[in-house]
Amino acid sequence: MSRLILSRRKLIGAGAAGAGSLLLSGCDKLFENPAFRQTLEGAENLHRVTQRALGRDALAAEFSAAEMSPVFRANGSREVADPGYRRHLAQGFAGWSLRVDGLVDRPTDLPLAAIKAFPQRTQITRHDCVEGWSAIGQWTGPRLGALLDLARLHPQARYVVFHCADLYLGRPYYESIDLVDAFHPQTILAWAMNGKPLEEAHGAPLRLRVERQLGYKHAKFVTRIEAVAALEGIHGGKGGYWEDNGAYAWYAGI
Repeated sequence: MSRLILSRRKLIGAGAAGAGSLLLSGCDKLFENPAFRQTLEGAENLHRVTQRALGRDALAAEFSAAEMSPVFRANGSREVADPGYRRHLAQGFAGWSLRVDGLVDRPTDLPLAAIKAFPQRTQITRHDCVEGWSAIGQWTGPRLGALLDLARLHPQARYVVFHCADLYLGRPYYESIDLVDAFHPQTILAWAMNGKPLEEAHGAPLRLRVERQLGYKHAKFVTRIEAVAALEGIHGGKGGYWEDNGAYAWYAGI
């Protein structure tokens, strides 16, 4: 069935190959071309429809330890300048906590120790970056759905927004997914990579792994998870940093 899914990474990569560094820098000049934008938007709709047809629990491929990449590049921001983050990093995140709020019955702050106390999932998956590279790594953390169940989502909640500690080109980084992906069994909040706590470059202390989507959806340095009914009114209103800039589509299925 996976052969039915058009590879969005290959489609964007083909466009990037003819556009030099435009995609790599997040520049939206290429997207001023109506034909190119229409192609990507059509692919986004195709991916969403196809993956939903496969079912809520259709899994991304998982791999063996022998297939793990010897080098796993860091995507996005490599470090965080925020003084509060720097203090938590220096203290091993001993006093850090994740805020879960928005359209929930029980807003809560979860220390890293509490997140590690949830039932854990370890999965070896392939990270497909929109820049055209891939790497296979091991991730460990609780299912996002378990945290959302603890917070008790309101019926009107439709999306989950991930607020991050880093700024990208001076603007707050954030991402969002819908509840189908939020409750997918492979969607986890990873605190460990390849058997070790996350390094700063890979999003310490916590990053999203949403394995059926491209790498820019895998928000790093997650500090707050907000349940919302709509994405309008949150930063640029398109559901993510790159989406607000017109660079990449909100749905990034692979």
